Amino acid sequence: MDDIAISDIRSDVLIKSAHHTLSTQAQALLDLADRVTESFAQAVRMILASKGRTIICGMGKSGLIGKKIAATLASTGTPSFFLHPGEAFHGDLGMIQAEDTLVLISYSGETEELIRLLPSLKSFGNPSIALVGNLDSTLAQHSDCVLDISVDRETCPNNLAPTTSTTMTAAMGDALAVALMESRHFQPQDFARFHPGGSLGRKLLTRVKDLMHKENLPVCGPDTHLKEAISVMTHGRMGVVLIQEDSQLVGIFTDGDLRRAMLRETANMIDKPMRELMTANPKTINENTMIVQAEERMLKDKITLLVAVDDGGKLSGILEIYDR
Repeated sequence: MDDIAISDIRSDVLIKSAHHTLSTQAQALLDLADRVTESFAQAVRMILASKGRTIICGMGKSGLIGKKIAATLASTGTPSFFLHPGEAFHGDLGMIQAEDTLVLISYSGETEELIRLLPSLKSFGNPSIALVGNLDSTLAQHSDCVLDISVDRETCPNNLAPTTSTTMTAAMGDALAVALMESRHFQPQDFARFHPGGSLGRKLLTRVKDLMHKENLPVCGPDTHLKEAISVMTHGRMGVVLIQEDSQLVGIFTDGDLRRAMLRETANMIDKPMRELMTANPKTINENTMIVQAEERMLKDKITLLVAVDDGGKLSGILEIYDR
């Protein structure tokens, strides 16, 4: 390989290369979508009917994509794991149980490590799904269901490195995962159960009471004068003061309300009681509401905070839109 003078590589040439790669793969995906047939539905039904795991097996680049497919399936309601064909040939076949379904990935359909496994897999009797680029290949001929992931050529300028074909493999894996999710009515809360450590999982599992401000809330009574209420609001540092009477929330007064009140400047404004200035019956949310629902409501109503109440309707905290 010739030495490369980085300074001689033009930006427009690199950008053109990226455009070519991405547009070529985009077109290949559209072509793949047109080739989805009843065999895809058969594959989904086979996995749904399985009482065991979905085992993904592939070598090299296909194996790397297979690991991603297995991870996606496992996190979206389909128990799955990746089985390396080389390790399988040396003992890991014992990981396969009678109820499992196999997904075998080989673009050529002739990958030696997979082909060597076929006699053993056949003897086990597990249903098998092949992802191949050659429908006449050995793997295709010996699988129960075949999904066509063929491409006209790789994006690689030498038509050698798996590029477009690996994109098609990953896309077909995603198509299977999504179809299985839809068939199982997989919901966001289900996703959260499998992702408790991620930010999305925490968000989907978190309730208002887990994030709301609970201590030293800016509270005053309806007879509190504006001057004192401003002091309470300032110390509260949330731009709001809550008005309570007999342990019940009766109103809210924000820094926006304060500015509007000052613009209306009337005699003795600073001495007016909160009952005359507050917004009565403010928007509230139950403290047990999921945080995603609270955020959706705040964005819909174009507000930056919500007053949280308990099941008895009593004030329990304040949730700000950035409390995540």
